[in-house]
Amino acid sequence: MNFTEKLAKISLKNRSLLCVGLDPDPALMPEKIGVFEFNKAIIDATADFVCAYKPNIAFYEAMGHEAVEALHETISYVPKEIPTIIDAKRGDIGNTAKAYARSLFDRFNADAITASPYLGYDSLEPFIERRDRGVFILCRTSNPGAADFQSLPVGEDKKLLYEVVAEKVNEWNKHGNLGLVVGATYPEELKLIRQRYPEILLLIPGVGAQGGELEQVVKYGTDKGRRRTVINSSRQIIFASRGKDFADAAAKAARELRDRINAFWR
Repeated sequence: MNFTEKLAKISLKNRSLLCVGLDPDPALMPEKIGVFEFNKAIIDATADFVCAYKPNIAFYEAMGHEAVEALHETISYVPKEIPTIIDAKRGDIGNTAKAYARSLFDRFNADAITASPYLGYDSLEPFIERRDRGVFILCRTSNPGAADFQSLPVGEDKKLLYEVVAEKVNEWNKHGNLGLVVGATYPEELKLIRQRYPEILLLIPGVGAQGGELEQVVKYGTDKGRRRTVINSSRQIIFASRGKDFADAAAKAARELRDRINAFWR
């Protein structure tokens, strides 16, 4: 089963478009708990409410070797029916790109990853050619500085850069395994992308802590079949409590957000 099929199947089973970001931060985690122990408790508590998990590799690398090993353990622990998306935002050329693909898909065994389009097609080809895996390519990101480059007019027709990225990714999507990262904080851009590419995979970060308006995200970003949309929330769920009840609080937050997404969907 490839990533797109796996995502569609669990989205239907769990009635969910919710992805939980597994981004452990010792400053926000309960005291005296290891990274894998924390992630394991979050997964156990939320697995019935999600369509995917998305660990951002930076949080693990920042804590050193043991945390990177905990990422391995975490991905192995996630139920096989639920896809994992490693948020790595990789983008490089030649053998380096191939090494990144081997690392993320073979060593970590991610079902999907995030990548940067800045270096062009050849920098993404080693990921794209892994037909069973998903590749979410940065298009219109959720951060305030996104407009510095992503809103620049390009070429004779003055399309904005994020529009050109979306157009290129759609052209490259010959195996149906490519998607776009479009932030919840830019609902009009999200609406435009989904209208132009109704069947493309979308990863939508920025719900919750970054202030994305959920009703607009669901209205503008969801595909008709509810099989190709991943709405991510991290801190709002995994740090719903810093006490001993952190897993129960995460379950409650995940269930409520899943249900709110479903309530807005038409």
